[in-house]
Amino acid sequence: MNESTPAAPSAKSAVALLAGTLAGAVIMLVLVGAAAWLSTGMGLLHLARAFRDGRVVINADQPAVVHQIQQLQRLETVSYTMDKIISGERDNPYLPKFLVSDRLLLVVHGEVIAGVDLTKLQVADVSVKGRSVSIRLPKAEILVTRLDNTKTRVYSRDTGLFSSPDPNLESQVRQEAERQIQQAALQDGILKSADENARTAIATIVKGLGFDHVEFQ
Repeated sequence: MNESTPAAPSAKSAVALLAGTLAGAVIMLVLVGAAAWLSTGMGLLHLARAFRDGRVVINADQPAVVHQIQQLQRLETVSYTMDKIISGERDNPYLPKFLVSDRLLLVVHGEVIAGVDLTKLQVADVSVKGRSVSIRLPKAEILVTRLDNTKTRVYSRDTGLFSSPDPNLESQVRQEAERQIQQAALQDGILKSADENARTAIATIVKGLGFDHVEFQ
């Protein structure tokens, strides 16, 4: 029995197929260029050059810059930690301490976090001129002050012969510990560091939108 084999495509068919493929590629390239122009304001040549350079430049206006910054909400930029021993005492001014007193020593590990609340940023705080941006950020502030319960413990507690432990004393000593740790952080310049770090972070984000210069008021 004779077996038949498929006939090879003619030269004209191959040429037609190649031409159709090239035409489709050209149409697709034109559509991509049009989409790039509509979405970013850049022509196809600029888009290709941007991809070649490894970055895409986006033309952002003032509302866009404000929106991008506000999305960060509360930007935490500095964390300050401290170990400290805090004491608290309850006594009676008319009776000896060995009879009626309650003394507590607490070993605490505290953390203070500072940063900038960017939800307070207003449209008027951002000025856009060409490829330069001027920003007036909200002032840095203490965002969190807390004790780490896993590392905070009662070191010692002494009560008088005729007194019992005060159930409120430990919570009051904890509050005092938070106050002292926050005060120490402020004295060490935590707000200044938080402001500087916030400016660095915001400048990086804004330059990522395509701006060359960022100034802070």
